[in-house]
Amino acid sequence: MRLAHTGSDIPGKMNETLRRLAEAMQAEGARVVGAVQVNREPDSEDVPCDMDLKLLPDGPHMCISQSLGPGSTGCRLDTEQLEAAVHECGQRLAKGADLFFVNKFGSHEAEGRGFRDLIGTALAEDVAVVVGVTEAKLDDFRAFSGDMAEELPCDFDILLEWCRAGMQGA
Repeated sequence: MRLAHTGSDIPGKMNETLRRLAEAMQAEGARVVGAVQVNREPDSEDVPCDMDLKLLPDGPHMCISQSLGPGSTGCRLDTEQLEAAVHECGQRLAKGADLFFVNKFGSHEAEGRGFRDLIGTALAEDVAVVVGVTEAKLDDFRAFSGDMAEELPCDFDILLEWCRAGMQGA
């Protein structure tokens, strides 16, 4: 079982790195499933960017954020859309994969929902898993993964080599 996690304090870097990594592994012939985050610029200055997930390998994009109105400070995650994305990723994982990507181990996963079960399913099926983890959820991820996960820098080349080795069963 191979599980890696990465994160960055540079806004957007983790999302961009994971997206590029999934594309590179697909180009090398890997069966890649899961989701990577692609943020869209907002329609107005009052709203942060919209959060979209690209379901791997070939879409669609699903918006997982909701508008709470100007000046709102609550969580913008649309949990119904996230769970729909998780369900679709589960269907794709069941058809076979070499690599499973999770855009972010967030609050939903820390509470036992979201992509949490699919991470375990992928590992049980000997599929290498790459997870994005923010600093805020690092302790929750470590509690979930124990000593099984390998922490890697948010560096495209290092992650690419890890994925290649993961596909070889290293």
